[in-house]
Amino acid sequence: MVIIKSQLFQKFPEIIFGFSTIIGLKRTAPYYFNMSKSVGDDEKTVNINRESFFNGLGLGSDTVAAQMQDHTDIITYVSESGNFGRSDALITDKVNLGLAVSSADCNPIFLYDFKNRIIAGVHSGWRGTELRILEKTLSRLKNDFNSAPQNIAAYLGPSICQEEYEVGSEFKDKFASKYLEPKGDKFLLDVAGANYDMLINFGVEKKNIQKSILSSFQLSNLLHSYRRDGLKSGRALGVIALKG
Repeated sequence: MVIIKSQLFQKFPEIIFGFSTIIGLKRTAPYYFNMSKSVGDDEKTVNINRESFFNGLGLGSDTVAAQMQDHTDIITYVSESGNFGRSDALITDKVNLGLAVSSADCNPIFLYDFKNRIIAGVHSGWRGTELRILEKTLSRLKNDFNSAPQNIAAYLGPSICQEEYEVGSEFKDKFASKYLEPKGDKFLLDVAGANYDMLINFGVEKKNIQKSILSSFQLSNLLHSYRRDGLKSGRALGVIALKG
């Protein structure tokens, strides 16, 4: 099994973090080491995949909180494991509780307030980025948990790169021109760049941000990608937790 780690979070021994890949348990095409039950993969196989991945992080299915991601700006505080329904960001201050974010091109973002020991996991595709779910999650941390921007560490996980993310002309009304590179009558959209700037504009310090250079679309031997593989694409999970 290959698990992607964050160099930034490795500075904090109290943080558990990992992002799954297509490599695990010798799974093969089309779904590979898939973490989703909604893509057509066998449910029993997915449960085994998840448990293997969680165990690799020192967690288990009974210690992870999940959500039904629907490209919203809904943010949910959780204090126990389970599935918390329609939501695209999870927050907790509880120890030994993993927050799971599913991805197969969208930008998964993980936050840690290292002073107050609060964590969050955010799912932000183009819709979530347009809705500014990351900015709203940061505001929630500030308003509800007294999280100061200078005390937040942020990891933007693997996602589709701008070079491969072609969108239509209607996106001119959704994003600033700095995130749209013209390509004929279409554009190439930089979702991760937009989320990075939200962190900076909120006051998170550059030294406390890591933006992954791994492209889900380009790394077909490592990462799931819906845009590349379509309906037969599996899904990855990124999980962050506070050690007890």
